[in-house]
Amino acid sequence: MTTAPAPQTALRTILGAEGLLTADADCAPFLVDQLQRYHGRTLGVALPRSTAEVAQVLALCNSARIGVVPQGGNTGYCGGATPDESGTQLVLSLRGLNRVRSVDAAGYSLVAEAGCLLVQVQDAAAAAQRLFPLSLGSEGSCQIGGNLSTNAGGTAVLRYGMMRDLVLGLEVVLADGRVLDTLTSLRKDNTGYDIKSLFLGAEGTLGVITAASLKLFPQQQVHATALAAVADVAAAVRLLAQLRESSGDRVSSFELIPRIAVDLAARHIEGVSDPLPGGHEWYVLCELSAARAAEPLDTVLQEALAAAHESGLVRDAVLCHSERERLALWKLRESIPQAQRREGASLRHDISVPVGALPQFMARAVPWVGAHVPQGRLVAYGHVGDGNLHFNLNQAAGTAPAELLAQAPRVRRGIHDMVQEFGGSFSAEHGIGQSKVAELERYAPPLELELMRAIKHAFDPNGILNPGKVLR
Repeated sequence: MTTAPAPQTALRTILGAEGLLTADADCAPFLVDQLQRYHGRTLGVALPRSTAEVAQVLALCNSARIGVVPQGGNTGYCGGATPDESGTQLVLSLRGLNRVRSVDAAGYSLVAEAGCLLVQVQDAAAAAQRLFPLSLGSEGSCQIGGNLSTNAGGTAVLRYGMMRDLVLGLEVVLADGRVLDTLTSLRKDNTGYDIKSLFLGAEGTLGVITAASLKLFPQQQVHATALAAVADVAAAVRLLAQLRESSGDRVSSFELIPRIAVDLAARHIEGVSDPLPGGHEWYVLCELSAARAAEPLDTVLQEALAAAHESGLVRDAVLCHSERERLALWKLRESIPQAQRREGASLRHDISVPVGALPQFMARAVPWVGAHVPQGRLVAYGHVGDGNLHFNLNQAAGTAPAELLAQAPRVRRGIHDMVQEFGGSFSAEHGIGQSKVAELERYAPPLELELMRAIKHAFDPNGILNPGKVLR
C-alpha cells in the first residue's frame, strides 16, 4: 500500500525547497493581521512564482481538503488574510507573482500580476504617461491582488470609482486548480454573465486572482488643492455639490477632516502642522485635477471657494501654491490613522450612507456617542464624495484602553443599526474578513445571503478557499 506524501513534501515538490516556509520565525510575519487582532498558525507559507504553481497548489489542497488562505500585502483591517489557530491551513502568499506583464498606452490598459505593489502599478502607468487612479495610504505595501479581492476604495473613488470599476479582465485560479482566463482588455463584451465580477470583493473565497487587466486614464497634468473650514457636515456636502458644478465635475478628492483629527496628527506625526489655525470644527480637503496642463484649475477653485465664503458656506480656506504645500495637506489627511494608533486604543467603524444623508446621520450619531460612550472621543473622517466615513472612537483622557475596548460590541451595534436605518453599509471599503461575518449575517437580506452561499458552494464545494471569511 502506497502512502500519500505529507502536504509539506508534496508542496515542496511543486514549489521547490525555498518555495515553502515552515520554520516558526519565517512564518510569523504571515500569521498576524495589520491591526494585530488575529493571530493564527499554519502548516506552511507557500510562495508560488507563477500561475501554474498556484494552480498546482490549489489542486493539491482541494484533493487533500486543506484550507488555503490567500495573502497579499497583509494590510487589511478585517483579518481576511490571517489563518485560524488550528495550524492546518496553508497561507498562500502572492508576493512572488509581481510582474507587470504588459502596458498598452494606446489602449489605456495594463496587465499586472496579483503580487505587484499598488505603487508599482502606478509607476508603470506613469512611465507610459498614463494614470492608474487607485490611491491608498498603504500603496507602498498593499498588493494589487488584495486591492482586487477587497474591492479597495481610497481617496479617488469620487472621480474614478472603486477597484471594481477599474478592472477589464482577470486571471483566476479556481479551488480545484483550473485557471479561468478572462484577461482581456475589451471595453465592451456583452456575452452572458460577468463572471469576473464575482471575484472582486470576494476576499479569496471563490478563487485566487493571479493577474488583472486594469483600466488606465490620461495622466493628470495639473492639480488645484485647498483646505477649507466649514461649519458642519451639511456645509461640506453642499460645498461638494457646488464644486462639482462649478469645476465641470473635475473634483477628484473631497475629504472630511474634524478638528480633533488635525490636533492628533499635529501632536503625533512629525512634519504635520495645522495649516489653518482658528479653532474650526470641520475641514474639507478638496482637490481638482485635469489632464490638460493649460486648465486654470487654481483660478476655478479659488473663485469657487471665494463664492462659498461670501455665502457663508466656507469660513476660511488655504490654497496650495506649490507641490510641497499640496503634499503637506495630503500628509495631514493620510497621517490620521497612524496618529490615532499613537494616541491609544480605538474602536473603528468603516461605514457609508448616501451622500445626501450624511448630515442627518451625523446629527443622530454624534450626540449618541456623547451620551452613551464617555470612554471615547469621536474621530469621524473620510471620503465625503462617496459617503464613506471612518467613524472611530479614541480612548478619552483618563480612560484605560480596556475600558474603551470593552464597549466595542455595544458601540458597534448602536452605530451599525443607525447606519442601517439610513440605508447605509457597515463595511464601506474594508470588506468582511473574519471580523464582520456576524455583521453580514445580521444586516444582509436573507435572500442575498442564500445566493452568496450558493455561489460559494458552486465555486468551492469543498470549502477550502479562505475558510471562515465572509461566510460561515
